[in-house]
Amino acid sequence: MRLPSMSQPFLLAPIAECPPGPPGAQVRLAVLGARGVGKSAMIVRFLTKRFIGDYEPNTGSLYSRLVHLDGDHVAVQIQDTPGCIQVQEDCVQVLDSLSRCVKWAEGFLLVYSITDYSSYQSVQPLYQHIRKVHPDARTPIIIVGNKADLLHARQVQAKEGLQLADELGSLFLEISTSEDSQGVCDVFQYLCKEVSKLQHAGSTDRRRSSIIPRPKSPNMQDLKRRFKQALSSKVK
Repeated sequence: MRLPSMSQPFLLAPIAECPPGPPGAQVRLAVLGARGVGKSAMIVRFLTKRFIGDYEPNTGSLYSRLVHLDGDHVAVQIQDTPGCIQVQEDCVQVLDSLSRCVKWAEGFLLVYSITDYSSYQSVQPLYQHIRKVHPDARTPIIIVGNKADLLHARQVQAKEGLQLADELGSLFLEISTSEDSQGVCDVFQYLCKEVSKLQHAGSTDRRRSSIIPRPKSPNMQDLKRRFKQALSSKVK
């Protein structure tokens, strides 16, 4: 399906953080993928509308902002993550190090570069790791093919990304972070909406489960019968 139409990065200006809100008031997102696919650039593009191409190797920055979503301001926290090592290497250790982040987040972007086939191969093990931690199939996960402007260096065809997303039951979108600010905004906003829906559904379920059924009125005839039986047994 297609979407509808860890060190500090070098920013031109710091991203203003939103004040902490009450528990459950934030939308918590995580962006995962191989090294160099543009995760940090995507996040900064969404939050500031600016594209910055040069970043230090990422070690896990947490961004926090108030985002305008469907007429409301939503507190969004986005966890950037270190690049997953290549599939041919031991990816298990890296996946284990991401477990805390995966447990924390409520929605996920799995990013690969269309110019790097090995980054595309990293998506499936990351997806499977998320599903182990979040077995609820409703947890939103979106697969993103980044750097769609570099067609001359393409190694992953769009149909391959779409096929993988269909196999995993996920959504898919190709974007160019450097050239398409709106595409980046669309994917983050869509993910925020899906997480908000899931939060609302969860709170509704909790309210329903917290309602204690009213006990049935006692049957007076049955109570009288029991009382007489108790008295007669004492007399005997």
